[in-house]
Amino acid sequence: MFGRSKRVAIMGTGKIAGVMAETLKSMRNVTCYAVGSRTKENADNFASRYGIKKVYSSYEDLVNDPKIDLVYIATPHSEHFNNVKLALLAGRNVLYEKAFMLNEDQAEAVFKCAEEKKLLLVEAMWTRFHPMRKKLDEVIASNVIGEPIMLTANLGYNIAVKDRIAKPELGGGALLDLGVYTLNFASMVFGNDVTDIASLCTFNDAGMDLNDSITLRYKDGKMAVLNSSAMSVSDRTGVIYGTKGYIIVDNINNIEAITVYDDDHRELAYYKRPKQKTGYEYEIEACMKALSEGWIECPDMPHSETLRMLNIMDFIRQSNDISFPGELDGIDEFLSEEPWNNDKSEDAARGSISEQDE
Repeated sequence: MFGRSKRVAIMGTGKIAGVMAETLKSMRNVTCYAVGSRTKENADNFASRYGIKKVYSSYEDLVNDPKIDLVYIATPHSEHFNNVKLALLAGRNVLYEKAFMLNEDQAEAVFKCAEEKKLLLVEAMWTRFHPMRKKLDEVIASNVIGEPIMLTANLGYNIAVKDRIAKPELGGGALLDLGVYTLNFASMVFGNDVTDIASLCTFNDAGMDLNDSITLRYKDGKMAVLNSSAMSVSDRTGVIYGTKGYIIVDNINNIEAITVYDDDHRELAYYKRPKQKTGYEYEIEACMKALSEGWIECPDMPHSETLRMLNIMDFIRQSNDISFPGELDGIDEFLSEEPWNNDKSEDAARGSISEQDE
């Protein structure tokens, strides 16, 4: 479908990176080609565990391999800006884990670079790529529940002690880790014409949000009430309330089922998630299609959607005095380097094609 087999490299060796490695091993026309870590020991262990032949003990060496078609990056939030810059300036296409950046300014800077260098740059918000997202769109469009007026969504896991949640220097808190899913769920159902945002949080001793309650009001009067928690386990449910009935979505983080009810609470329809590998395969397939078509963004998660989600999260953080050390560092310097020299990325792309075709 996508021509020659594409080579994907993984930056980072954590749990999510492992899921991606397993996913790539099970896919056709895609190869888990290389892994990079900041230490040789971590890279070697990861490569051995997942059968990866190419190993790099630095991110710099990884991104400078001209045979790589796509770099998948799964590092802490605090590292996103520098890691994406590194990959883009080396001429690499990038799929990057959520939350895409610490703030909207960082995202605007790297998107500008990617557009200038004609490189694919995509946020790996997996729910946007899932087939059940499209099924939910179809159910809503069928008018079976009438006009959707309000929705609720929640996502919670007891993970407050994890460093990625607890520490400001890692871009911690529930919002970027969990709340981003509830916000994306609301966006997929109601769009982004938000006029008002109200939020309350509770915090750890370092000032990171552990429980978030967010209410969005839209221009047409619709409302979304969203809760995320890093201290408690939730049912992960989304409910869409319409004028003629309602829809219950089981697990907004990876939709398992959609159940439709009428205004007498009678079940009208039930849709079960199709069999999947891990759920990560859909974002990879979307990136492969984008590369084959020469796109620099994926229609399921375009740059505008990533920027809008970060804009909302920036507002919520500002409203609750949540900040990360150094989150604005390096943006002006990076932008002052534009227009970025395209020669390196173009040469790398040519080298990649010629070496792979040999």
